[in-house]
Amino acid sequence: MVTFFPGIREYFEEAFIILNEICSELKKNVDPVYKETIKRFFKEDQEINLLGVRTPVVHAIGKKYYQTIKNKSKHEILVLCEELLEKGYSEEQGIAIGWASRIKSKYESGDFKLFTEWLDKYIKNWGHCDGYCGGVLGPFVYKYPEFLPKVKGWTKSENRWFRRASAVLMITLAKDEKYLADIFEIAERLLMDEDDMVQKGYGWLLKEASKKYQSAVFSYVMQNKDRMPRTALRYAIEKMPPDLKKKGMER
Repeated sequence: MVTFFPGIREYFEEAFIILNEICSELKKNVDPVYKETIKRFFKEDQEINLLGVRTPVVHAIGKKYYQTIKNKSKHEILVLCEELLEKGYSEEQGIAIGWASRIKSKYESGDFKLFTEWLDKYIKNWGHCDGYCGGVLGPFVYKYPEFLPKVKGWTKSENRWFRRASAVLMITLAKDEKYLADIFEIAERLLMDEDDMVQKGYGWLLKEASKKYQSAVFSYVMQNKDRMPRTALRYAIEKMPPDLKKKGMER
């Protein structure tokens, strides 16, 4: 990211104070018991880097300090977000994702490069992947659907989080029927993926789509259930009526 702009020295002096205050407040709210409990929810190859602050507390701290930066330019806010992402702790990264989500109305097409870089560099677990997709990537692609071909290309990425993101960000677009064909295309591209994080991602996408397009999703599931991993299948039909779920799970 290019970080140079008028008043950069003053900006970083203020930013340094804000980021230190956030760090200090997070550390005051560390819960060692919660830290050990939450680790069980993450089975990624890379160990999650946690301080151990409960999610509602993290959200409250993020909201509190956003009030001090909300009148800054989009660029200045994104620089601050990247500073938090760089710190590496899950809680600080969660605040960064939340702040980036709050300025979605200011997104421009040129932000795609930065948002892709963040996905590659900072997203290392399913929690942040899903939060980033729902708060940033999904709204961005909904605003700029011309990037859908690039998103579909992520289905072939070696990075599991790119593959999962290609499906999960589409949940934002699932409210619009014109994207249903794209949803099925992405599901098809990921259908035989061996990574359970990816299977759960596109299964979740199909589940969310089924809330509005149950018949279409059920038809897709029935056509592909012999190839679809059981993990993805269970997710996809989770919200369907019992009789459809039974048909879907039959061998």
